[in-house]
Amino acid sequence: MTRIAFIPAIAALAACAPSEEVSRFAPEYQGIETQLLDGDLVNFHVAMTGARDARDVDRYAACAAAQYALIRGYGFARHVRTNVAEEGGIWHGDAVYTISSALPRGAKTIDAEVVAADCAENGIPMV
Repeated sequence: MTRIAFIPAIAALAACAPSEEVSRFAPEYQGIETQLLDGDLVNFHVAMTGARDARDVDRYAACAAAQYALIRGYGFARHVRTNVAEEGGIWHGDAVYTISSALPRGAKTIDAEVVAADCAENGIPMV
């Protein structure tokens, strides 16, 4: 008669399971304020809770910039700068972008249609 040892196999699988609960990304987007600074230069103020780090805040601002560019009839935006701060669990972003109809020069350019579609797909609110 053959005995199958299930208990050691189960114990081995249990040892592979993470011992800590993995935190889930659950952002709450608090809003976007836009301010036209000069012609094609736009300032975006965003706020959110539940960000993993500054990159989540930066992405929220990029979503705002992409949609804003599309609303104004432009297809592209170029990131100028983003300042991010966290206080009391609320993350704030202060981002500046230029918007344009043609692909601007620079390394930090975004195609507004592509970015806006990605933001919509991932549930990130836009302007």
